[in-house]
Amino acid sequence: MEVRFHGVRGSIAVSGSRIGGNTACVEVTSQGHRLILDAGTGLRALGEIMMREGAPQKATLFFSHLHWDHVQGFPFFTPAYLPTSELTLYGPGANGAQALQSELAAQMQPPHFPVPLSTMRSRMDFRSALHAQPVEVGPFRVTPIDVPHPQGCLAYRVEADGHAFVYATDVEVRVEDLAPEVGRRFEGADVLCLDAQYTPEEYEGRKGVSKKGWGHSTMMDAAGIADRVGARRLCLFHHDPAHGDDVLEDMAEQARSLFPVCEPAREGQRLVLGRAA
Repeated sequence: MEVRFHGVRGSIAVSGSRIGGNTACVEVTSQGHRLILDAGTGLRALGEIMMREGAPQKATLFFSHLHWDHVQGFPFFTPAYLPTSELTLYGPGANGAQALQSELAAQMQPPHFPVPLSTMRSRMDFRSALHAQPVEVGPFRVTPIDVPHPQGCLAYRVEADGHAFVYATDVEVRVEDLAPEVGRRFEGADVLCLDAQYTPEEYEGRKGVSKKGWGHSTMMDAAGIADRVGARRLCLFHHDPAHGDDVLEDMAEQARSLFPVCEPAREGQRLVLGRAA
């Protein structure tokens, strides 16, 4: 199983960052199968990579939630315009299929975008992702996990080749109030990719307006949770658009005091988890 980060930023894309300025998009591949977690602006670059691979293209997309920084790359996803492409798209929640299709269509309506969703000629199959109900995709077992965020959000535990990757963006959680069921589903992850948008000072309001209730965590809570659930490696994710590279590196260094194997997720970074059988 291989993980590649195409977008690691939160809220809005930024320029001039070595760590990365595109919003959330993570690719997971194994044995010829491709998962795409979220469709932020990083999806455009992934689409160009897929185009260079040639047609036909097949992928399964899992959306954590439908806030704009997680869907705004979809209109620029070139493979979706090709009739040879086959896309399965999972929206979060019981009404996830309909809500996802409606949201993707809405952001491509005038005056927001010049071409409608119907212009995309790929075969698109919309489905719903439900908490604790695993989805089998080739060698992958993908388990959605309800996590606390305004209007709701799903984290995903992705298992294949005897290893586990947990993608948990847009979650507001502290070590002391980690829900037992969430912690159980994070347990033993080879890589835990966890929201760490704020510093403790920002979160508590000691530096600017308090961020409590905004739906995001601090890097210190992310590190504490990684330690509690026995993760092997932590990637801090959903970087604040106001944080430059030096700030993000310093946040990771502070987090290492609680969990040594910790780093900011970096655009273009590849992680290999085990080997395919």
